[in-house]
Amino acid sequence: STWGNILDMWRLLCVLVGCVNVLHACTTIAVGKSATVDGSVLTSHSDDGSGKSDPRLVPIQRMYYRPDSRRPIYPDIELYPRYVGKDRSSFYFPVNNQNVTQPIGFIPQVNQTNAYFEATYGIINEFQVAISESTCSSRITADGCEYAGQREQLGNCALLSIDELSRIALERAATARDAIQTMGDLACEFGFHGPGTGLEEGAESLLVADPNEAYVFHIIPSDENGTSAVWVAQRVPDNGAAVVANLFTIRVIDFNDTTNFMYSPNIQTVAQSRGWWSPGTPFDFAGIFSAGEYAHRYYSGRRMWRAFSLLSPSTKLNPEYSDLVKDNPYPFFVVPDKKLAPSDLTAIYRDWYGGTPYDLTAGLAAGPYGSPNRYSGGAGEQQVNGSWERPIDLFRTSYSHISQLRSWLPNEVGGVFWFSQTGPHGNCYIPFFAGFLDAVPDSFSSGWGGEFSRNTSYWAFRSVNTILDLRFNHMILDVQKEQKQWETTGQTLVDTLVEKYVAHHNTAFVINAIQTHAANVVAAWWSLADFLVFRYADGYDNFPAAGASIGYPAWWLKAVGYQNGPPPPPLLVGNGPVRQ
Repeated sequence: STWGNILDMWRLLCVLVGCVNVLHACTTIAVGKSATVDGSVLTSHSDDGSGKSDPRLVPIQRMYYRPDSRRPIYPDIELYPRYVGKDRSSFYFPVNNQNVTQPIGFIPQVNQTNAYFEATYGIINEFQVAISESTCSSRITADGCEYAGQREQLGNCALLSIDELSRIALERAATARDAIQTMGDLACEFGFHGPGTGLEEGAESLLVADPNEAYVFHIIPSDENGTSAVWVAQRVPDNGAAVVANLFTIRVIDFNDTTNFMYSPNIQTVAQSRGWWSPGTPFDFAGIFSAGEYAHRYYSGRRMWRAFSLLSPSTKLNPEYSDLVKDNPYPFFVVPDKKLAPSDLTAIYRDWYGGTPYDLTAGLAAGPYGSPNRYSGGAGEQQVNGSWERPIDLFRTSYSHISQLRSWLPNEVGGVFWFSQTGPHGNCYIPFFAGFLDAVPDSFSSGWGGEFSRNTSYWAFRSVNTILDLRFNHMILDVQKEQKQWETTGQTLVDTLVEKYVAHHNTAFVINAIQTHAANVVAAWWSLADFLVFRYADGYDNFPAAGASIGYPAWWLKAVGYQNGPPPPPLLVGNGPVRQ
């Protein structure tokens, strides 16, 4: 087909010139309440950005507004600083002569907004509504507005990005369905745009969950002017786990099943008007609107396969396919082989395809010490066309989180999200409660890649990750030991605090305990960075005794031609060498 030829040409162009914006490549997972060990709903997100991303965790307090107030809408800024101003939090106040972010438009404000946590996107609010994000490709793209009044004057731009929609949803919604309907209605009225105008980043997907259920939500612009939006949401079965990795996963919509599907009123009209769907045929949302994988084949599908294979090994899915959209090799969800806990999801986010044919710690590209990191960009890639496997665990992750939502507990402690910054393999997940905004230490709400600071959690984790790459297969054992210790301590602390809060409602005690634990983890990670430098200084193992040689593995020495190096010196006999 003509469209298929266009997609093939676009993908070839991506390979040749690198059209993918790496700022929007995230992996998300949702787990229904019957598939978890305690009946909670789980949702998770890795924000896989760049060295310029904004990794700050910022609490947003509940706010009250006068009637007829307007909510400013700000541009989609993925880099640091994502916002500068005084509308949301003191952590966003201007510093170092930063320019205040100007709104690009306004929507009607509600009288009262919920308290919530945000990073690049909204994370969780005081009612245990949680959100996770993953950018997707789309056959329809639109520009976002650049200044206030542009939409009204020219009608050539959309007002709302997924960043703002996720925040507005958490500000206003008390359930997942409320959040979806709020975002969908506003996007249809004020227009939606993706983070870019290229096919690869023209649309978005969110996992939206509350203590009772989780949904996958897809949204695209309705046309190239951003006039409105087309969206759909599908419920994740209570016994299931769904994965979205930069590609739409909702396939055939049952328009009569309003329990499991929600959708925009224009969804069929838009598809039919473009000749992409005919009445009486199945309405395959991904098949109709997706532009397919970007970067390379397997960029999305391999992560889906791996996550599903870890969640449900018995399903035995095939990691190979020809076209992810056309072949549709993976289901919307799987039923996990065992009941899941947050720790099972952290393990998935730390996966580099270990033990599979795609193991990134194996082979020459991993180096002598088995690093799973594959850096991107640079002059080399302008001279050599190719691709690396794209794992779930990624060196350029700016932050990630796992939200646990529990219906039988008070909202204040029922919602807990495990948050950390930088690559999951070298970080530590720290618990924060949805109802205790003041429990987040300032070190988590400041810092970014452009300025080193020992006063930030971000640089504690980033320092360990950077050092870790020097001798990965040795250092990772030290890191994993610390991860296990501190994350186990965190889980024990959560259990203890929930019990105490339910019994006594001692807010100050909970806040102090979480702050102390978070600060202790950050301090431990600074100490871990120092320890790794000490232990493996100059290529030795200096613990427990100094100066033990490690050297290189034999397979690597052979691969790089060590055996072909300078020969031994002439043999020495008596007072001089024997000449050959």
